[in-house]
Amino acid sequence: MAHSNLSEDLRKRLLKYLGEQPGRELVDTYLHYLELRHHLEPVLFVRDKTIFESSEKAIARLEKEGQLYHQAEIKIQFNTDDVNAETKRVYICPFTGKVFGDNTNPNPQDAIYDWVSKCKENTERVGGLKAKRFYVSEDPEVIKSYIPKDKPKEGITKTVFSSLLSGRLFASKNGVIDEVKKNYFKPMSLYEVQNQNRFKIDDTFLAFLKENLHEDKITSFIESLASHDEFAPYIENWLG
Repeated sequence: MAHSNLSEDLRKRLLKYLGEQPGRELVDTYLHYLELRHHLEPVLFVRDKTIFESSEKAIARLEKEGQLYHQAEIKIQFNTDDVNAETKRVYICPFTGKVFGDNTNPNPQDAIYDWVSKCKENTERVGGLKAKRFYVSEDPEVIKSYIPKDKPKEGITKTVFSSLLSGRLFASKNGVIDEVKKNYFKPMSLYEVQNQNRFKIDDTFLAFLKENLHEDKITSFIESLASHDEFAPYIENWLG
């Protein structure tokens, strides 16, 4: 990676960074430069304690490895008493499509447990007993699916996405991805990544760091700054 040229935007952003906190070290500045130049936004995937160079790269890897979601089909039975416009969470029987809303049943979680343990369509067994498996969803699109637009009609089957991390149900895989970004990723700076030893770094990201964290790369970076007079005080401080 050559450091001989700095774009105008990159130069201004580096000056802003240096001006925000006087006395920044050379390595800190170089790491920030790498973030800007390569559009890095490192994140820690908290479940696996692995650091990726960005949430997009993390999602792509996890999705490719089948770690985010699986597609499922649910039956939807319409009943105007089960779900309405004020419902925020639903509990769904995967065998019959029966649903309990958080505002239409006084104890929806108890109700779904009782339902799946007794419904004849549930043929799954765990230790000889009926499996008490059910779906939970707070996705407005999933909830909306249970509200009949007109009069109640025949039940339908709908393809949904079940999160492998939280177990929650979403109408699209984007719903799962949004949840993962919000609840399972922790943003980090490249400085924090470089100075930690608790977490694994994704192999591709680690290879990038090994390639760029060399003395000759940093020297080249200094030389690129030296062609701009406004960086002279900082360079003098680093080399002094």
